[in-house]
Amino acid sequence: MTHDLLLVAAGLVLLFVGGEGLVRGSVALAERFGISKLLIGLVIVGFGTSTPELLVSVNAALDGAPEIAFGNVVGSNIANILLIVGVAALILPISGWQRTAVREALIATLVALVVVGLTQGEVINRVEGLAMLVVLAGYLASSVWLERRDREAKTFEHEAEEFEDIPLSRPWLPPVLALGGIGALVYGADLLVEGSVNIARSFGVPDAVIGLSLVAVGTSLPELATAIVAAVRKHTDVVLGNVIGSNIFNILAILGVTVVIQPIEVTARFREIDTPVMLGASLLLLALLFATTRISRLWGATMLVAYAAYMVFLFSSGITS
Repeated sequence: MTHDLLLVAAGLVLLFVGGEGLVRGSVALAERFGISKLLIGLVIVGFGTSTPELLVSVNAALDGAPEIAFGNVVGSNIANILLIVGVAALILPISGWQRTAVREALIATLVALVVVGLTQGEVINRVEGLAMLVVLAGYLASSVWLERRDREAKTFEHEAEEFEDIPLSRPWLPPVLALGGIGALVYGADLLVEGSVNIARSFGVPDAVIGLSLVAVGTSLPELATAIVAAVRKHTDVVLGNVIGSNIFNILAILGVTVVIQPIEVTARFREIDTPVMLGASLLLLALLFATTRISRLWGATMLVAYAAYMVFLFSSGITS
């Protein structure tokens, strides 16, 4: 057991360090080659902060743990809203978001609704995975077009700026950070999946519960770190852009790639409980952005209480099932 706990701890550390290294190194390289901040924020930061989810889900699916793979995606999206937005709002109430945040939140909600629909079948197959990747390509292209058209919309550019606070003056540092980050992510994902599966099976906790909780929170560490720093700096648009963009990428990119590599069987608990919770969290965030001008500390605390209640239910229902 101690060995498995060490594997999980080492995996989480490597995922966090690797995610930071990959994103910061990639952002610095992109700037060196003259890539716009719009593309850096949308593509590089978006993909980079979601890389832990991708590698963990692919590893889990290939290792015969599809519930961890799917639970990681669904649980990460729930954690991104209820945990990360909740923590950020407690640090500093979130306000002053641009209208593009509402548009992106609507897209994230529609994508979550699609996943709920996909879980009504028994398997999410390769054709559906390919369809997700096609939709992702369309989303990226349309986002670039819309943001260029609206000169006041700077959500993705501001997201890129959050990773410019540490200057990388030496020319060899960015590629070393990027490559080192990839290596840390690959190794960390393997350690986290192995340790999590062993712990789940030794305690009789279903793989789905581990994927929805421990693994999901672990792979969301880059988003959590970015959100905390952004909240302290009063960059609320970055908090929302990071969370909403990550939720879209988690489904269209991470789930899409995972099921193309290895189709995932859908169990009843995902169909009846967890994907509806994910959709409910998405609807909550969309409603707050559309109907209010401020996510207060009270709303932040409410989100955290809701997340804690979900975790309690998750483990109590998982262990007794």
